[in-house]
Amino acid sequence: MARMSKISPCLWFDGQAEAAASFYVSVFKEGRILAVEVISSGPAEGNAIVGFELEGLRFTALDGGPMFEITPAISFEISCDSQEEIDYFWKELAEGGETQMCGWLRDRFGVSWQVVPSELAQLMAEAPQPVMEALLSMTKIEIGQLRAAAKS
Repeated sequence: MARMSKISPCLWFDGQAEAAASFYVSVFKEGRILAVEVISSGPAEGNAIVGFELEGLRFTALDGGPMFEITPAISFEISCDSQEEIDYFWKELAEGGETQMCGWLRDRFGVSWQVVPSELAQLMAEAPQPVMEALLSMTKIEIGQLRAAAKS
């Protein structure tokens, strides 16, 4: 039996916890809502706490109010085994959000993601400077261009 981690991220939203959790579980093939609870008292009374799971990692989405905002200082990295997988996550997560350089994007809820090839560390080890130069020229990562840079 797999052991669940003692650590799980809690994402603070302002009235969008259920929408965000539903969106994320629709994007990831192994995603599911675990529980939706209504906050019964306090400043966020009537809002939701949503437990959900993506690829075996448990999350909490909390409708805590406008006091805090999600920033790119914390991001979630998606390690992709193919260009097709990179393209899929990039398209799904970037819709309604904003793309950034080197495979980073902010989704429509403000959460930052890094959509990267699983072989990135290996390619960087083979040819650090050319691979980094190629990487810095991209928004969505193209594995073929990184592989070509590693061979140059």
